[in-house]
Amino acid sequence: MLALQTARHRRRRDAPPCDGGASRRQSRPRATERPDPAFVRNPYREHNRVERLINRLKQFRRIAIRYEKRAANYLAMITIAAILLWL
Repeated sequence: MLALQTARHRRRRDAPPCDGGASRRQSRPRATERPDPAFVRNPYREHNRVERLINRLKQFRRIAIRYEKRAANYLAMITIAAILLWL
């Protein structure tokens, strides 16, 4: 089998091992990659707190499905639910 190899298929002995172009790929950033944004703790905490409050309010079925037709009554129910959660 070795005798059947032609000159273009044979590898030169002094050539460096082939890495498949990995060295070039590692040096270039991909187009889809973005630099990591700076993590700021306080806005994340506030956002998390609001999300948790909304999920707790959704446990009250009357608020989750907006049973009340008028906005004033709905706001009153949200206030009552918030008071019950606070207690």
